[in-house]
Order: sequence, then structure tokens, then C-alpha cells
Amino acid sequence: MGKKSRVKTQKSGTGATAAVSPKEMMNLISELLQKCSSAIRALVEKIRKKQKGMSVSFEGTREEFFSELMAWAAECGASCDSFEISNFADEGHGLKATRDIKAEELFLWIPRKMLMTVESAKNSVLGQLYSQDRILQAMGNVTLALHLLCERANPSSPWLPYIKTLPADYDTPLYFEEYEVRHLLATQAIQDVLSQYKNTARQYAYFYKVIHTHPNASKLPLKDAFTFDDYRWAVSSVMTRQNQIPTTDGSRVTLALIPLWDMCNHTNGLITTGYNLEDDRCECVALKDYKEAEQIYIFYGTRSNAEFVIHNGFFFEDNAHDRVKIKLGVSKSERLYAMKAEVLARAGIPASSIFALYCSEPPISAQLLAFLRVFCMTEEELRDYLVGDHAINKIFTLGNTEFPVSWENEIKLWTFLETRAALLLKTYKTSSEEDRSMLEKPDLSLHSRIAIKLRLAEKEILERAVSCGRAKRLHFQKQLDEGALLPLYEESDIALLENADAKLPIILRKLEEEDERVEEEMSLAQIKPDAADLDSSKTPVLNGQCKDLNGTQEDPPGGDAVVKVIEVEKNDPSTKQTEGEPKDDGK
Repeated sequence: MGKKSRVKTQKSGTGATAAVSPKEMMNLISELLQKCSSAIRALVEKIRKKQKGMSVSFEGTREEFFSELMAWAAECGASCDSFEISNFADEGHGLKATRDIKAEELFLWIPRKMLMTVESAKNSVLGQLYSQDRILQAMGNVTLALHLLCERANPSSPWLPYIKTLPADYDTPLYFEEYEVRHLLATQAIQDVLSQYKNTARQYAYFYKVIHTHPNASKLPLKDAFTFDDYRWAVSSVMTRQNQIPTTDGSRVTLALIPLWDMCNHTNGLITTGYNLEDDRCECVALKDYKEAEQIYIFYGTRSNAEFVIHNGFFFEDNAHDRVKIKLGVSKSERLYAMKAEVLARAGIPASSIFALYCSEPPISAQLLAFLRVFCMTEEELRDYLVGDHAINKIFTLGNTEFPVSWENEIKLWTFLETRAALLLKTYKTSSEEDRSMLEKPDLSLHSRIAIKLRLAEKEILERAVSCGRAKRLHFQKQLDEGALLPLYEESDIALLENADAKLPIILRKLEEEDERVEEEMSLAQIKPDAADLDSSKTPVLNGQCKDLNGTQEDPPGGDAVVKVIEVEKNDPSTKQTEGEPKDDGK
């Protein structure tokens, strides 16, 4: 069962500061609630200094409690005979096969009673406060964080075997020093990182006041030990591990922490985890064949490295789904706006949207190609796609590389893309070469290394877009100069366009779905789940797919926040640790 542990609250001893009066701390907390982003970090550090040595901790290291976790899981009916927890050097802790496992073989299942969920929080000591607090009711991930803290402070909690194996700290940006955050300046992650820190600090201040003043919080075991470091730890624990599972009746989804399964590390592949409502358990099948002693991986989903860094605290070197956001739109003041907006609407594409440049070839999606073609159309070309022969069917060709609008149109759109990507590159303070040189420094901190790798990855995607744009521009200029015949669309080609197995990338009926997916992954808005996704007895599950606790929301404490719940499908983003970086974030 591992070394017996007891919870202790350190209030004095080595490193502890003089006791701070409740009134002084409450004054600091009130000030924190009012501070703007630029002043928050200094005040947080002041609070942390006064709270030094007051956080809850366990005797012993997390590694000492892995055997206890495995024994508890076996007692609860989980599968534990195909793997063991092991340390994989730079990848940190993960699952190691103790026998040969075949691809698609069910090797791991975790029953509901092991999970920490919003529902278990409502049935716990936190339930009375939950019934009265709008933030907890609206943000299930915050509820899960406070649930985790309450159970950590409860010596008789049934989840202690799990909680004791969680890391003491994480590599999420919440743990970055200010100089490490500066490496992210000019990256697309910087605003999310700053907002994440601000929201976490303000949430902490809000709940500190609630815990010390709300009558329904009087029984919470947090009154004597609720530090900023405690809340940051809980936020990061949930942010890197939260999952969506269906409720017991399958009518909706809820957030959960899934012990043991969340030890799996990430690799490219397909989602192989789901929730079996009939047996009421989370189930995972093998992504591929694994030999005894090999590490068992799962695929977390199609997250960009910016999302991995922000919500997980790691950079995945071999991320096949890495991308850079690019916001484009047709100006409403443009003379041809109405015509362009109408053609785009017929194709299911908004006149203004967030698109993505990808690390793969080509760097643009069929949807972005269609948008750029319309964006660069002349009035005559627009009229042809609105009222010309076969105008309706020709809409289907907009995202198809085989059917250019005109050679001039192709030259314009690739010139635009080349120029836009080049301008984005100029916003960075350092060059790619300088970033590579910095990464060679042996004394670079882990967090700085993660930040610089992300910065470099963004530049490489943009550089690839510039190179591709230039090559395409020259190619189509040559076609124009040589008088090459433009491929003509024939009505018989519609079958080819609608064939999902065809090599052509465009199926326009899916353009609107793709736009919604990109917006969902990249926007700052939150959405509610669709119960229709839970009709089957087995619902796919993605680790940590619900963004982070605070995301980049600017909802003030006490405001009407909405829980972000992403539709569960195999493309959805997830949050798991990965190879390529040392980690202490729960693996």
C-alpha cells in the first residue's frame, strides 16, 4: 500500500515567515480583486511571501504512493494487470506494459466510483456552498479544483490514494517566472497566458473571501490553509487532467478527473478512449501493438502546441496538428463587400473568421483556400459565381485546388498569403536563428525552453507559409505567362467533388462544420454541450479537453460565467503531457 501518509499544514519552521493577521491578508485579497493585469503579479508575490510555509503537503514523495494507487484501483474494480507506473526520463511518469498488448485490445478501464466529478463535489462538503455560489454552478472546472483541495485536506477522503500521487507543482504558465513569460511576447499564446494568470489570481481572491466570510463555507477544511499556491496547484491539476464523461443517465456531460488513466503520455494517432455507459466505466484500447516493457501512449487530440503549452505546460516536438491562427475578413467598407459576402455565405464561410496556417503541406485548409479565392475575386468573377452558368455547382469548386477561379486570382491570393505571413513574422523580436541559438544554451530554464520552442514553432509555420505562397505565386504566374488553359468545371465533376474518398480536399458541405470547429478550438468563447452527442452507450472521452479552469475568460468573479464543454469527437483537443520535455505535471 506504500508509505502511510498524513496531511500536514506547515505554519512555521524552515522558510516560514512571521504570522500574518487575518485582517492584513483580507486587505491584500481585496486589493488583488481590484488590480489590473499589470499590477497583479507583484501583489500575488507579496501574498505568496506572507503565506510561505502554510500550504497543505504530504509526507513522502509521490513515487512512494504509486503502489497505494494501484492497490486502491484494483480494490475499486479497475484493470491493473497489464501495466505499471514507471519513470520514462524526459517524459516523466507514464504507463509501462507488463505484457504484450495488441492494437485495439481493451487494456484499461476505470469505474465511475474512482472518478472525481462535479457530481461528487456536489455530494461532498462543498455541496452546500455550491448550491449558493454562481461561480461554482457556472464553472464546473472551478468546482472540481475546490473539490480537489477539500479532499486533499480530508484525512479520510476516499481519493487520497490518487491525490497523493499528483505532482507537487506543474509546468503550466501559471508557474512561469516573469522573465520566462517574456519569451512568449509576440507569440499567439501571450494574451491567453496573461489572462490565465489574471483570472486565476482574481478567482483565488474571490474564493478566499468566500471561504472566510460565507456561512455555507464554514465547514470547508480550507479556512486555515487556502493559499495562492494551493489554488494554483488545484487549477493546474484540473487544467491538465479534466475530462468530459457522461452523467450516470447519459443525458449530459460532466467534468471528471480519471485516476491512473491520466498517467498515459501522448503521441500522434487516434482517440482510443471512451466511456461505456452500460458498464459505467472509462475504457481505453491500445493505440498500437505494445511489447512488454514498452511505454503505453494515447492520443490526446488535435491540439496545437500553443494549446499544449497554455493548458498542459509542455511542447510536443512531433505535433502533426500544430498551427498558427490567422484572422481574416472582408472589409464592410469595400465596394464589393455584399457580393463577396454572398458568395462566401453560399459556401458556408463567414465573411470574417479565424483560420489557421498548418505545419503540413499545403499550409492552408480547403476552407481558407475558398475564402482567399473569394477575397481576391474581381467583380466579374463574383458575378459569375452568383448568377453565371452552373453558379450553384461552381460554389463547390472554391476550395478545390484543381479548379482555380483564374490564373490572376491564384496569383493574387498566394501573393496575399505570402505578404500576410511575412508581416506576422516581423512582429517577433527575435529571428528563428536566434531562437535556435538560445535553445543550445545548457543553462536555459525548462520554462524558458518551452516558451522559446513555441515561439520558434510559430515562426517555422509562418516561414513555411511564406515559402509556399512564393512558390505558388511563381507557378501560377508561369501558367499565366505561358497562356495555359484554365481547367474548366463540368457539371459531371460534381460527383468527384462530393466523393469523400477522392483525393481532392474539398467537400463544401463540411466547410461550415470546419469553421465552427476552428472557432470552437481557437476562440475565447465558451459553449454548452449537445445532449445528442451522448445517445450511444459508449461516449468518447478526451483528457483535459475542456480548456483550462480560467481559459482566457475575462468573466469577473461573481459574473455570469459559462462552462466550456466541447463536443466529443476524435478531432477534439485534449490536455496531456507528452514526450520531448521533462515534466512533473502528473505523469
